[in-house]
Amino acid sequence: MRAQLLGAVAAALFAYQGAASAAPIEAAGLAQPARIQVDKWGVPHLYAADQKDLFFLQGFNAARDRLAQIDLWRRRGLGRLASVFGPAYIEQDRAARLFLYRGDMAAEWLAYGEGAQAITERFVAGINAYIELTERQPELLPFEFRELGYKPEKWAAEDVVRIRSHGLTRNLLQEFERAYVVCHADLKADEIRSKLSPAWKTRVPQGLDPCFPENALDVFMMATENVRFTREALRPSRAALNPDQMEGSNAWVVAPARSATGRPILASDPHRGYAAPSLRYIVHLSAPGLEAIGGGEPALPGISIGHNGKIAFGLTIFGIDQEDLYVYEINPANRMQYKYRGKWENFRIVKENVPVQGGRTASVELRFTRHGPVIFEEPGKDRALAVRTSWSQPGTAPYFGSIDYMKAQNFEQFRAAMARWGAPAENQVYADTGGNIGWVAGGIAPQRPNWDGLMPVPGDGRHEWSGFLDGAKLPWVLNPKQGWFASANEMNLPAGYPYKLGFEWANSARMQRISEVLAGTPRATLDDMQRLQNDVVSLHARRLLALLKSMNSSNMKTQSALRLLAGWNAEVSANSPAAALFEVWWSRHLGNAFKAALLPPAAVRAMGVPDTTLMLETLEKPAARFGLNSTSNRDQILLNSLASAWSDMERLQGPDPAKWKWGALQFSYFMHPLSQVVDDATRAKIDVGPFGRGGGASTVNQSSYHPANFWHVHGPSFRIILDVGGWDNSLAMNTPGQSGDPASPHYRDLAPKWAAGQYFPLLWSRKAVDAATEQTIELVPQKRK
Repeated sequence: MRAQLLGAVAAALFAYQGAASAAPIEAAGLAQPARIQVDKWGVPHLYAADQKDLFFLQGFNAARDRLAQIDLWRRRGLGRLASVFGPAYIEQDRAARLFLYRGDMAAEWLAYGEGAQAITERFVAGINAYIELTERQPELLPFEFRELGYKPEKWAAEDVVRIRSHGLTRNLLQEFERAYVVCHADLKADEIRSKLSPAWKTRVPQGLDPCFPENALDVFMMATENVRFTREALRPSRAALNPDQMEGSNAWVVAPARSATGRPILASDPHRGYAAPSLRYIVHLSAPGLEAIGGGEPALPGISIGHNGKIAFGLTIFGIDQEDLYVYEINPANRMQYKYRGKWENFRIVKENVPVQGGRTASVELRFTRHGPVIFEEPGKDRALAVRTSWSQPGTAPYFGSIDYMKAQNFEQFRAAMARWGAPAENQVYADTGGNIGWVAGGIAPQRPNWDGLMPVPGDGRHEWSGFLDGAKLPWVLNPKQGWFASANEMNLPAGYPYKLGFEWANSARMQRISEVLAGTPRATLDDMQRLQNDVVSLHARRLLALLKSMNSSNMKTQSALRLLAGWNAEVSANSPAAALFEVWWSRHLGNAFKAALLPPAAVRAMGVPDTTLMLETLEKPAARFGLNSTSNRDQILLNSLASAWSDMERLQGPDPAKWKWGALQFSYFMHPLSQVVDDATRAKIDVGPFGRGGGASTVNQSSYHPANFWHVHGPSFRIILDVGGWDNSLAMNTPGQSGDPASPHYRDLAPKWAAGQYFPLLWSRKAVDAATEQTIELVPQKRK
């Protein structure tokens, strides 16, 4: 019955409401007339008479294009899902509330620099003005609200910064995984799971029992994961793989002396989980005293990646460890207490009423220790787990601090703003119209005087932070001698850097490939930068091909695999048979064979994917771990697993390798949160794809996928290439499109271009914007009644 009803109303739901009214729109709260010009690629260019109206206009426009998305963002972050989706969401609401900022709001606003509160108040006033417009014109309400029968809520400025659970977190999951391996094996097994850098040997903290139930982090995951729905009424759906946990990004900058333009070039492509609508939103802000264009998250004011006409900036994640998992002994005689410094201390209890659909409320109890929210209490062991995070401190709302650095006019001001940056920890590459390029690391970094942060620790008072590192002491570079700088989440601390920040970083393959290309490009063009962002050369494949080069096998399948790979150039292109074989070998077979050769069965079962760096180094120099007959043992691992991969490919794509294609296996598919709730016809309108894809997890054009089905779930949905000073030459991409309205021509129009590695112009000058304008929306102050 539900499916029939959905099919009957689908056409009405998707009547596009994006056309500009012939008459200006009256907006309550706007002081002077303002204008939105939407170009042919869906980028809104916002023009206001002053900065107060500009941020009002940004909020209004975000609601105009992404209201359903940002309303869901707010409800998830504040713990208000059950109010419209029903009692199945009470537990997720409770989880989210554990991680709200609950400190002093004056300190919070002050931490972001001058004007943060006023900017945010104007931004949410703009959102609320659009919500009021939908009340006057219900046809403007996005289909999600009409489909599920609820209405958007008004915002308060505090909502924007109190929500902390939408950012990329680091490194609670790694601590838990390490404890799990140690529980079922030992620390030597964990060395195969994760190679630490800088070189470091961790240890199990004294008094820690590392064995926890597998569901011990469920509340934390529930608080930080995206919302999806299933057909069983409206119930949370959890994917087997959380793509937002796979942080990764590329960013680089080239100096004028190495640029064909004679100006700096900056390129940035952050990697996040794919969805429809897209995570990021490109917007142009223009008012006297402030101009900026680039990508940000639609629920936040300002931009985080782009330029302001003087400086340009792009980001990747930087490896500061900003989280700790604390383990407490609970008083068996009074379970409202935990032990701290030899005494029983009361949990801090906060009781809140969660609104539930239908006008009801549910009472929930939130428990906190002196370190942070309690996420798990273990029956039978009288112990509890709590999370301590840097991002519960003032000034750490994810990405919000960009409203500070986006106004900088030179490197000194930019670096000063980044010294105040909170979370997530970032590498920022920088360029300016004076010809300078640089890099600044930013992020609030806890100081652990007597432990390394790599495993859970007892919360009994022996493991306390001694404060936070002064942000000005984080590393930075201005005008490097090589004429370029790049970041790809690799370990990039300078030699001899005196402070412990973290030991877990992304594999360096992407950085090595970027460095190889930039070092070999004496005069880089914008076309060169496009090719590099779309580069699919696998350095992992190169290294393994070198090992296979001299090998032979009497096994027919193995020998066929060796012949196919011998003629391959290590480009993981969509049409390549060899790329398909390699990726299946790499993601399904080689790692498992490597683990099985080095670890006892219990450790193999406990451990996930082996560390890429360690595995490749061990295969290249087998004597260190494979003992007697190390080379032949290594060869058998490679050859036997390669034979298994060949058989796997025969099952997947048939017996003729000439017909194999990597892009016929790996695919990109952008799911709307309601995808599993609606009927097939509606799903076809709100989901985007599939697209066959090239690349792999270690290529510059990153494609992280589920090995079970090769669904590409994580990578560069947003890209930007900036001609610093020649701004109208700049390029961008945001897939699947700029709009959140499935009926809009800009909901999915960019996805085919993205899949083909193409870009659109990121226009800056008023002349260029006017020439490309497709839609104009005039706003005027609301008349007094």
